[in-house]
Amino acid sequence: MDNSFTSQDGANSLSGKSESFAVLQPDSQEVQIPLLIDSPHSGRDLPEGFSTSAPNNAMMSGWDAWIEDLYGDCCYFGATLMHQHISRMVIDLNRKHDDIHPDLIAGLSSRKSQAFNPTEYSGRGMGLIRQFALPGIPISERKLTIEELEKRITDFYQPYHNRVESLLKGFKQRFGMAWHINCHSMKSVGNAMNVDAGQPRADVVLSDRDGATGDPEFMAVIANSFTELGYQVALNNPYKGGYLVQAYSNPASQIYSMQIELNRALYMDEQHFSQHSGYESLKRDINSVLNNASNYIKQLINN
Repeated sequence: MDNSFTSQDGANSLSGKSESFAVLQPDSQEVQIPLLIDSPHSGRDLPEGFSTSAPNNAMMSGWDAWIEDLYGDCCYFGATLMHQHISRMVIDLNRKHDDIHPDLIAGLSSRKSQAFNPTEYSGRGMGLIRQFALPGIPISERKLTIEELEKRITDFYQPYHNRVESLLKGFKQRFGMAWHINCHSMKSVGNAMNVDAGQPRADVVLSDRDGATGDPEFMAVIANSFTELGYQVALNNPYKGGYLVQAYSNPASQIYSMQIELNRALYMDEQHFSQHSGYESLKRDINSVLNNASNYIKQLINN
């Protein structure tokens, strides 16, 4: 199994892929339900011209390993799956477009720098343009030019966000409501760049910005499904949900978003980036959770 990052020949020609992300939908519209599952950090592709001084294991640490496969059967339950091919070390799709630390960009005018609004993520080196792969290990020894920044946003960020928004709007128009699950994996113990540095994490963390973005009954279905399968579940701690959860949710209009973080120790060797014996059982359990989520949605849209 090749567990390394790969450079590709051309930003929009990634291993024969026509786009920097993939969308998989049920074979028939008749079985489709208004549920989007997206994985913005699944990618390991590096576009042409990208260079890094970070070692491969540091780059791999930001990869949400095999999340698109763990949720890969979701189409059988009527959901739509979307996942990114480009590494988050190139651009982080789960950040706002202006969450950029000015120190990472070369030749900024005062006017240009005022357009940036760095958050605490950028302060920890984890903004739209990531500063560190791991604590103390920079992604690059040089600053990006404005042109390089704008190209990454145009080529990779905007198309992904446009598709997420389009899919959820389409679900809302067709079904009157829509659900969105933003999916990730997490280190078993937080590192120095995380808010919970040194703390062991639950098996599963579910987030909805402390209730601001999600459907509480749907959250309960997901939480209870994992709990009944024997997993330790935490709510909104240490993660509350990133930008994708905030950007396209609108509970008042019945568009709901939540985030799921899976503890990597459940299914992989974190040091060697390899699957272990827990992988297949976790995938079966995720299918059980997806089945319960699908049934919940079907009951609402069919009433």
